[in-house]
Amino acid sequence: MPQNVRGVIARRSGAPVELVTVVVPDPGPHDVVVRIQACGVCHTDLTYRDGGVNDEFPFLLGHEAAGVVETVGSAVTHVEVGDFVVLNWRAVCGQCRACKRGHLWYCFDTHNASKPMTLADGTELTPALGIGAFADKTLVHEGQCTKVDPDTDPAVAGLLGCGVMAGLGAAMNTGNVDRGDSVAVIGCGGVGDAAIAGARLAGAAKIIAVDRDPKKLEWARDLGATHTIDASNADAVAEIQELTGGFGADVVIDAVGRPETWKQAFYARDLAGTLVLVGVPTPDMTLEMPLIDFFSHGGALKSSWYGDCLPERDFPMLIDLYRQGRLPLDKFVTERIGLDSVETAFETMHRGEVLRSVVVL
Repeated sequence: MPQNVRGVIARRSGAPVELVTVVVPDPGPHDVVVRIQACGVCHTDLTYRDGGVNDEFPFLLGHEAAGVVETVGSAVTHVEVGDFVVLNWRAVCGQCRACKRGHLWYCFDTHNASKPMTLADGTELTPALGIGAFADKTLVHEGQCTKVDPDTDPAVAGLLGCGVMAGLGAAMNTGNVDRGDSVAVIGCGGVGDAAIAGARLAGAAKIIAVDRDPKKLEWARDLGATHTIDASNADAVAEIQELTGGFGADVVIDAVGRPETWKQAFYARDLAGTLVLVGVPTPDMTLEMPLIDFFSHGGALKSSWYGDCLPERDFPMLIDLYRQGRLPLDKFVTERIGLDSVETAFETMHRGEVLRSVVVL
């Protein structure tokens, strides 16, 4: 039987979100109904609300979630009723050209639920990143569920579903930060601070945090930064070079995603250093630079999609590290709120007052 639940939707671009009744259908053969326990408020949800992803309104927002499998489709083998899972938006297909080459983290045909969730009047909803977890329950493909230790706080576990995994993976997977490396991170919101935590976990010797907000620089130091640079009153590139013997950092991570910060990251690298772009630019942004600079600096210029993660590999490992006290995921949870406070959380996030607001159900 279809179920009526509460859900937060964006009905049109820029309008305040609404808490409405959402109809969750019975699962298809490979679908799963998950009872949501917690869901982080990610900047991507705000981008959906403001029409920055596409115009397929109305959106069912929320995607950074953890919960318990409640119902499974007839052909589901990946999870069972009662499993505690983190939801992910990279349910790899195993058949596309990336998967067949062994590059599953680039899967070009990830799975989503086979049936739409709707409003009470039958209007189909577009779930954010194929998940839609600002709701009591949601419908996803079984491959979007990753089992983790059920004793983990759902508000902490769910963060791996997007932003924190993106930052951790930018350092550990894409940037391949190694023991003794010097690392600079530009932009110290949730993703940037996760990159700092990832660099620390990987054994970086020097971790330089760059931001214009003193509060964010405090958070960065708490999560592992050894040095901080206030870019509002200093030349970030010159400061990074000075802190690295005049050479530049081995790995520089741009967690902002603007032409200005990308250029800073490019020139703040050591020769043959690595630049990782994990902040998401908008479609209108362009970049103009002398081509000779690309040639003369060498190294690697990379984009990091979802931290180049494999949920089945990375989520359980990171939860284990958290439970061992080696990865302070709980420090990312700034506040816990209800479903009716998502719009307020967007405003708080926009003002830079939180690392993560987490909806707890």
